[in-house]
Amino acid sequence: MSNYTFDIYLDLIENYLNNCIDKSSYEEEIVADAMRYSLQNGGKRIRPVLVLEFCRLCGENPEKALPFAAAIEMIHTYSLIHDDLPCMDDDDMRRGKPSCHKKFGEEYALLAGDALLTLAFETLTKADVSDLQKVEAVKALSLHAGYQGMIGGQTVDLMSENKIISLERLKTMDNLKTGKLINCAALLGCIAANADENKKIAAEKFTSAIGLAFQIVDDILDVTSTREKLGKPIGSDSEKNKSTYVSILGLDKSKEYAQELTTQSIDSLNCFGDDADFLKKLALKLLERDN
Repeated sequence: MSNYTFDIYLDLIENYLNNCIDKSSYEEEIVADAMRYSLQNGGKRIRPVLVLEFCRLCGENPEKALPFAAAIEMIHTYSLIHDDLPCMDDDDMRRGKPSCHKKFGEEYALLAGDALLTLAFETLTKADVSDLQKVEAVKALSLHAGYQGMIGGQTVDLMSENKIISLERLKTMDNLKTGKLINCAALLGCIAANADENKKIAAEKFTSAIGLAFQIVDDILDVTSTREKLGKPIGSDSEKNKSTYVSILGLDKSKEYAQELTTQSIDSLNCFGDDADFLKKLALKLLERDN
């Protein structure tokens, strides 16, 4: 059984992230400030936690994977900065605070996102693993975050605005936009531990299921939660005429689908035995969250 709790992982991640962006003494500091503002603005840290836990689950000290965990959180943060821009989702609030572009201006928010994207790959190289593992990690993060992954999903999202799309199209979008980076988190943990192929396949099945469930719960909360809990306005999907699981399936069917996916995710961990208890509890926690 693991001695690591979610809170212990959070402390490790926050301490590491807090030291990732150096202070500078010149005018470009505004971009570094914008990077820190977004990177250190809370968040669930699900992706970096998955990196560390899969590293542990595959037999390695999870702290060895901290650079990998930080790198994926930088990619996630940059994507949120860009998603909030007026040319994308045009959101003024993120996690209960002004979005990066509202705080620093559009031009500096754009640069902060670009800088975090670039810093992520530098950070990957700092891991105490073999050069082969570093190359595999760079390849994995590039693929899952790129046009065949997260960016591809954002493209589908933009193309689907003000359109009624099918459930299959919606699932494709979310498997790319949300799911691929969650897949990558587990894969990076496996890479850090030199895990075998069977464990990598199990990790992908688990994260594919919780990734889709995560997005369904997001859609549900956009209808059922409050601005105070979410840290941003509710009902934004409806206002933007976006197709969601709730709009296509209805609220009750969406809840049932999220439950079904969570059960699938837990079943996929059988190869890890009782040692997967942390991940099983995490899957249930994500299903039952209210923000």
